[in-house]
Amino acid sequence: MRELKPNVYAVGAIDWDRRLFDELIPLPDGTSYNAYLIKGSEKTALLDTVDPAKADVLIDNLVEVGIDRIDYVVAHHGEQDHSGSIPDILMLYPDAKVVTNAKCKGMLIDLLNIADDKFVTIEDGQTLSLGDKTLQFVYIPWVHWPETMGTYLQEDKILFPCDFFGSHLATSSLFVDDEAVVYEAAKRYYAEIMMPFRGQIIKNLEKIQVLEIEMIAPSHGPVYDKPEFIINAYQDWISDRVKNEVVLPYVSMHDSTRKMVEHFVDALIERGITVRQFKLSATDIGKLAISLVDAATIVVGSPTVLAGAHPMAAYAAILANALRPKTKFASIIGSYGWGGRMVEQLTGLLSNLKVELLEPVAAKGCPKDDDFTALDKLADQILARHKELGIAD
Repeated sequence: MRELKPNVYAVGAIDWDRRLFDELIPLPDGTSYNAYLIKGSEKTALLDTVDPAKADVLIDNLVEVGIDRIDYVVAHHGEQDHSGSIPDILMLYPDAKVVTNAKCKGMLIDLLNIADDKFVTIEDGQTLSLGDKTLQFVYIPWVHWPETMGTYLQEDKILFPCDFFGSHLATSSLFVDDEAVVYEAAKRYYAEIMMPFRGQIIKNLEKIQVLEIEMIAPSHGPVYDKPEFIINAYQDWISDRVKNEVVLPYVSMHDSTRKMVEHFVDALIERGITVRQFKLSATDIGKLAISLVDAATIVVGSPTVLAGAHPMAAYAAILANALRPKTKFASIIGSYGWGGRMVEQLTGLLSNLKVELLEPVAAKGCPKDDDFTALDKLADQILARHKELGIAD
């Protein structure tokens, strides 16, 4: 039995072996599907469920706690890693009602075929009494779906923010016990899932900070018993501040682009700029996403394939475009054989980024002295722009 505070229990599941989420996101450290049981003097509430593959774990945990009645199942978010076991819980506890907002209610009906009469629909700020414990519902849309909400347990000062502040991290520790490990996992989670919604997160962070929070219990990863740790991290990540760094994802077919990348990296290092280089044929896209959180500049390296960008370079551009980091500058380097639209194609794939596009460098065939000179000039431009931001000497 894992207890956060008296009569507040963690009853979710640890998924040690899962290595891919949404058939897209790498999970090098597994994940967890956190659900929490709150036993009030009059009523009992279950906050979220688990991925359907782990429903038996949730049910076993409820049995261990000795629960013979659940009055409310609070659904913070419609995505199935949180909601997918709600039908199983309703079968075991047929008197339970699903408590959620109107938007999430519609999603749960569509996704899980839950009957309309099983819902209690709540509004932002509304409270629900369990007797000696009170749930206050807080709308936090777009972290990371439009219907997401959280729950604040008033008497115990615990915030249950669903995916907000989460981390894909399988650990036997209920609470954060290694801040460095959790910081990396939480930053990866922010980069891959939350970063596209940075503007909304700024508003939601302001909203929850009016609450007196002693503990943050997210839906993935360990519980923060020192909430300022993750709040301070988010304040840094969502700020407009960038670092004197260049992220350089690249792919090379016959070494021409590789030679350009190697020269360019050396030129950047000589100018005191930190470089994060990623060979796209062998990289962890989560690491690439993390590097985009703080970097001032992204430069994509690609050869030309059938008159366009290499598919792996196009994928990196699409990923950056989707994640919408606070990057300030972008450019493209690479090679071509007889012609093509590699540069134009990659530029178009970065259209969501609010960046200044610096002069690209495209070499015909193997790079020559003029191409290396152009790469040096691009490094000079990047340094000058970074100096204008006050992040480089």
